[in-house]
Amino acid sequence: MLATVPDQNLPLVRRLEAVGFRAWPATSVVYDGSWQVRLTGSHPSKRLNCIVALDPSDSRDIGLRIEKAGRRFEAHGRPLLIRQTPLSPKPMIDFLEADGWERFEEVVTMTCDLSQIDLPDTLDHLPTHDIGRYVDADIAVHGEDPALKPSLAEIISAIKPTTGLFVIEDPKDGPVAVTLCVQDNDLAGVMSLAVSADRRGQGLGIEVLTSALRWARIGGARTAWLQVVADNAPALALYAKMGFEEAYRYYYWRKAEA
Repeated sequence: MLATVPDQNLPLVRRLEAVGFRAWPATSVVYDGSWQVRLTGSHPSKRLNCIVALDPSDSRDIGLRIEKAGRRFEAHGRPLLIRQTPLSPKPMIDFLEADGWERFEEVVTMTCDLSQIDLPDTLDHLPTHDIGRYVDADIAVHGEDPALKPSLAEIISAIKPTTGLFVIEDPKDGPVAVTLCVQDNDLAGVMSLAVSADRRGQGLGIEVLTSALRWARIGGARTAWLQVVADNAPALALYAKMGFEEAYRYYYWRKAEA
C-alpha cells in the first residue's frame, strides 16, 4: 500500500511536486480544478503523460472529469494514466478501484540535507552545456531508442530553472554514466541518473551523483531530491548510503484492459 504521509508533511509533498513539474516539463498542461492534466505527444515518459490531483479535497465529478481528460489523451495518442500521490483524493482512488483500474509502478521520492552530508572523495565532473551531447549520452547509457533524441532535447531545453548536465565518458567506450540536476531556488532535483549496464558496480553512480550534488551545493541548494522506482534495490541502497531519506511514494494507475 502507499505509504501514509502525516498531514504536517503535505506542504513538503506539494513543494516537491511543484519543483518536479518544473524539472521535467510537459508540452501541454491543463488544469481541471486542482487536477493537472499533463501531456507530451513526442515522448512516452509517464511523468509527462498523466493526470495528477493536487488537492485531497477536490473529488467532485470524478468519473466525468476522468472521461473528459481521457479524450485529450486519446487525441495525443497516449494511454490514460493517473498518478497517485499523498495529495490524491481518497474518493478518486476508491473510484479507480471500483472502475477496474490497476495500480502499477511504485516510486519513492527521497530527499537529503546538502548541508549535512559528507560527499565522497571522487573525481569531480563539471556539467556540460551541450544539450545534444548530453542527450546522445543519456540515450546511449539508458539504452533507449535514438528516435527519442529530438523530443528529449526539447524537454531539456524547456527546463527553466538552472540545469547541470553531467556525463562521464570512457576514452574507449564513450558515455558510461549520466544525470541531470535541476536547481530550483534552494532545492536541487537529480533526474535520469543511469550507469551503463556493463559498468555497474564500479562506483560510477556515486561519482556522477556526487558531482551533481557538489555543483548544486555550490550554487546554493540546501536540499536535494530524487525519485526512484521502489523495486530498484541497488539504486535505493546507493541513495541511502549518500544520505537520502524517503519523503513520500507515488503510484500510477491504468485501465486493466490497457
